[in-house]
Amino acid sequence: MVSKRLQEIPVSGTVNISNMVSQLKVEGVDIISFSMGEPDFSTPENIVDACVESLRGGFTHYTPSAGIPELRCAIADRASSESGIPCSPNNVLVTPTKQAIFMIALAYLDPGDEVILSDPSWVSYEACIRLAGAVPKYVPTRFEDDFIMDPANLAKAITKRTKMIILNTPSNPTGTVLPESTIKAIAELAIENDIYVMSDEIYESIVYDGAKNTSIASLPGMFSRTLTVSGLSKTYAMTGWRVGWMIAPEADILAVNKLQTHSITCCTSFTQPAAVEALRGPQDRRDEMVAEFKKRRNLALDLIAEIKGLECNVPQGAFYLFPRYDVHMRSVELAAYLLKEGHVAVTPGAAFGPSGEGFFRISYATSEDQIIEGFSRIKKCINALKGH
Repeated sequence: MVSKRLQEIPVSGTVNISNMVSQLKVEGVDIISFSMGEPDFSTPENIVDACVESLRGGFTHYTPSAGIPELRCAIADRASSESGIPCSPNNVLVTPTKQAIFMIALAYLDPGDEVILSDPSWVSYEACIRLAGAVPKYVPTRFEDDFIMDPANLAKAITKRTKMIILNTPSNPTGTVLPESTIKAIAELAIENDIYVMSDEIYESIVYDGAKNTSIASLPGMFSRTLTVSGLSKTYAMTGWRVGWMIAPEADILAVNKLQTHSITCCTSFTQPAAVEALRGPQDRRDEMVAEFKKRRNLALDLIAEIKGLECNVPQGAFYLFPRYDVHMRSVELAAYLLKEGHVAVTPGAAFGPSGEGFFRISYATSEDQIIEGFSRIKKCINALKGH
């Protein structure tokens, strides 16, 4: 029998829906999927070419566990120039982003430690916390406040057992970009109470309407206590490549790299030169994709506005909408109904924490045609449930 700690961890809500969609498609069912946070674009050609070149050049063996020097340097340069994080290549560990989060949980959390996170927040944070034997403490956020965490409520959640605060901005599932004033207030609390911060910035370049993402590690006194994770999956349409990184003080990089040497050894070798090309090469395709995401966001918001029983805030980042619904069903039940009756897949809000009940998540990282057809199906289902 598997361990008790694993038995207590649910399957990822997003992956579970995706698996159901895949099975239905195999059975010939026409499904519109808004469930996975995966761009529908192909990886830019210059990045693919760099990978092919590395493969043909025989770059298929182990690399240094922390990553090839060229990539660590490119990541440090990008983080310093675009995010203001005062780092060098020695502050970088190359690893899949999700692997970084998992290793951070194992490296820093002891049984009984408490970790504060925004509610709602990405499904895997809680799983990683619990697998490390620690305790998640949710700080509820409100639709009316655009899901921005109130630092006063965070302060109330801090106890002597608080070891870490997890930030994710722009946010999955809400698309919220935390204001700089909020980030500064959280930084003050972290310093005052001697708490680590893990900042997940995987969507850092996907922002709209003049919004600016503030990296908490860039603030005075914060680099020494911040573990920043990011990667290429979302911004460069590279989800399958599994290339990301962690940025932290050198002692922390050495500590987490110890786990890497005993798990995956190193990030996939031939993807690393391609990652260098992604960071140092032309950025026009990245900018084009972000512009297209904004168009899709606006289209989806217009379509939601036409559906009685749904309302949604205007997120300034990532590629998710988190609409609130006025139907007397739990979010898991509504998601199942939409999939069965409307053949459209969404992720139930409850998968993202207690405050997610009464909402569902939509990823608009798909074509405009799919968005239009998907919302047409949602509208029919909501109308049927409300007796319209």
